Amino acid sequence: MKLPQSFRNWTSLAGATITMISFSMILFLFIISVIFEQGGGSYLGLFIYIVLPVIMVVGLILIPIGMLSKLRKDKKRKVVEEKKWPVIDFNYYRHRNAFIIFAVGTAIFLLLSAVGSYEAFHYSESVEFCGTLCHKVMEPEYVAYQNSPHARVSCVQCHVGSGANWYMRSKLSGLYQVYAVTIGGYPQPIPTPVRNLRPARETCETCHWPEKFYSRQLIVQKHYLPDEENTEWDIYLQMKTGPSYSALGLSEGCHWHINPDIIVEYKTLEDSRQFIPWVKYTNKKTGESSIYLSQDTVLTESQLSSLETRVMDCMDCHNRPSHDYHTPEYFINDAITAGIIPKALPDIKSVAMDILNEDFPTRDSAMRYIESEINMYYEIMHEEIFMENKEMVDQAIKGIQAEFNKNIFPYMKVKWKVYPNHIGHLEFNGCFRCHNDQHATNDGKVISMDCNLCHTIIAQGAPDTLQVTSIDKALEFVHPNDPNQGWKGKLCVDCHKDLYE
Repeated sequence: MKLPQSFRNWTSLAGATITMISFSMILFLFIISVIFEQGGGSYLGLFIYIVLPVIMVVGLILIPIGMLSKLRKDKKRKVVEEKKWPVIDFNYYRHRNAFIIFAVGTAIFLLLSAVGSYEAFHYSESVEFCGTLCHKVMEPEYVAYQNSPHARVSCVQCHVGSGANWYMRSKLSGLYQVYAVTIGGYPQPIPTPVRNLRPARETCETCHWPEKFYSRQLIVQKHYLPDEENTEWDIYLQMKTGPSYSALGLSEGCHWHINPDIIVEYKTLEDSRQFIPWVKYTNKKTGESSIYLSQDTVLTESQLSSLETRVMDCMDCHNRPSHDYHTPEYFINDAITAGIIPKALPDIKSVAMDILNEDFPTRDSAMRYIESEINMYYEIMHEEIFMENKEMVDQAIKGIQAEFNKNIFPYMKVKWKVYPNHIGHLEFNGCFRCHNDQHATNDGKVISMDCNLCHTIIAQGAPDTLQVTSIDKALEFVHPNDPNQGWKGKLCVDCHKDLYE
């Protein structure tokens, strides 16, 4: 079977060569991915389904370009007869050959394009594509995601959701992000795209059914005091996510805020939504409506009218469901509880907190600093332990380093304080953005700061002196490091943020 005369030019030959090499590489890499069960992960999938197919298409385009160019040159040299339209005659073997090559090639190309497009679509929607392709840039989000409750939920289920509209918006946004990474023009840290997030009712609530949340939950928090014995201090909280009895629905508790019979709206001064000067409550059944204004941040009517009014949903409290960077206080407590850091090592809580209070330019410098500071402290302050039980010191070093790598990312300047978490009220205002006794109506109604609205303490203290009450009663909070009860005149964040300043 002979190829058309017009095919015999360097452009078409180069295109055919590029096409054959690209196709061979796609086939080879695909077989490798199947044999070794790689599944097209990260860079392998990028080449199989995106990069090499694009190169192959470029090669295919070069073939007809070269043929047309040769025909034009031949016409100028009078090598071929001038015709306005090509003549196709299947009695002529060259025409038959050209048609067969075109038909078979087109069928194969369309089949491969369909399969490749399908695989490219799924690959571009995969967790590996989102999290590992731009490794340095997306590493904080990817690592936090892997250690989150949503680790088995794909990124696109929350960030894109269903429907062509949001799919196209995400892909257009992704084009700019690829460009920014290519030229190195991305911010460090990357700001949370608050204004571009899809409403929680279209994403979160496809899995979570608000009306069917559990009524109440028992949460046990283990803390360790920064003393020589790393004294354990436990708090047992009954979280009022819902009412006393599940049959009462969303009539009370934390999830009352998304009760379908009410609307809670608010205005905020900035994208982080840390300061809320205006809150409106509307009862859809009774028509009752109340507006609460902050007494701390007083704004004029014109200033308030210029602010966006937002209807409260899941994301206003659960704003870090999959990308939460924990505080050193939190992750060191958990590491000691899990045995990753030995509790028997004297002063390890206070030493770890002092080390993690530092800012580091790189991960390597942080790893070296953690190792040298821990070794130096125990060599000087606890020489006997350092000499006779060095493996316990080494375990502490490895544990602190591992927890650091899950929560702090120097290259992207990411750590807990960069991204406010609105659940709770220790390191950020969280609940106290509204529940602070400072939001009041004209007739004197106030959004209460009463802790027992959201939870009750049913046990607290050291394990051997644990203070306990019954499940239907509440203990008054006892601060282990504040015997004079000075905490009562402040917000939690006023002191807890100073732990890391």
